[in-house]
Amino acid sequence: MKTHVRIPVAIKLGPFFTSIPHFASRLERAGASALVLFNRFYQPDFDLETLEATPNLQLSTSDELRLRLHAIALLSSRLELDLAITGGVHTAGDAIKGNLAGAHVVMLTSALLKHGIPHLRHLAAGITRWMEQHDYESVSQMRGAMNVAGVAEPEVFQRANYLKVLGSHALKTTV
Repeated sequence: MKTHVRIPVAIKLGPFFTSIPHFASRLERAGASALVLFNRFYQPDFDLETLEATPNLQLSTSDELRLRLHAIALLSSRLELDLAITGGVHTAGDAIKGNLAGAHVVMLTSALLKHGIPHLRHLAAGITRWMEQHDYESVSQMRGAMNVAGVAEPEVFQRANYLKVLGSHALKTTV
């Protein structure tokens, strides 16, 4: 694509790749300007009475943000391209987390469908208030402050930590 156009090209990705970091670096080398993580695919449902596929729009929730934060926090320290989060951003806190992970952009379609365009003023005020309370002068100063290279314990992003968390949960349930 980049051999035929001069405009920036953003690639929307779903979360279903074996190695997102490897694939993302290949996209960057191929000329992608940005990655959008993780696109939610439309998923119709089946009506068991009429035996028809039916539309089924499920808006995102803030609970979906963690998958995106994890990926952005890993990628933002390794790649030069712009990163965007789509899905799971509903509050000022969600937007701040996305930026701290390393996102250049957070998308909030579901939040705007639920609360309307005036919700943007509420989000902007919340972000501004948080930045003032934490001595950040700009969004770019915040970007990536909590990515894998910016946190005190980067192993929290690794698989070994997942096994440790599971082990600690198993201990709590057996005691």
